[in-house]
Amino acid sequence: MEERGDEGVSAVSGRRARGELESDVLAALWAADGPLTARQVREALPGDLAYTTVLTILSRLYDKEMLARHREGRGYAYEPVRDEASHTAQCMRSLLEGGSDREAVLARFVSELSEQDEHVLHQLLSGHDAHAEGDRSGGRA
Repeated sequence: MEERGDEGVSAVSGRRARGELESDVLAALWAADGPLTARQVREALPGDLAYTTVLTILSRLYDKEMLARHREGRGYAYEPVRDEASHTAQCMRSLLEGGSDREAVLARFVSELSEQDEHVLHQLLSGHDAHAEGDRSGGRA
């Protein structure tokens, strides 16, 4: 069994876990004030990645329609299509839809929330209920 370091890199092979590099690239782009070139993304990432590796990841994310790009010099500058919260919510929704028992998945998810997260979720659902009630009454309170 391989040992893993703190950064999710296998101590034996030196390789990142599947999808981790894509996540790191997205995180760098979300943290940026605007679009970044592949060179700028490479500089924002930990470790000493090859420029071509970063370019490959950016191209894959663009092909998955997770990034937008525009010409900058001889290359491109990239930016995320969705913000981090929207991306994470979409991933959660996708996982939920992939399960065979939605109620069990939701029940387990809620049961494992911290007290603070449970409170936030309750507030959000209460606000959603009030909004939905207003929609049903034609906007009247």
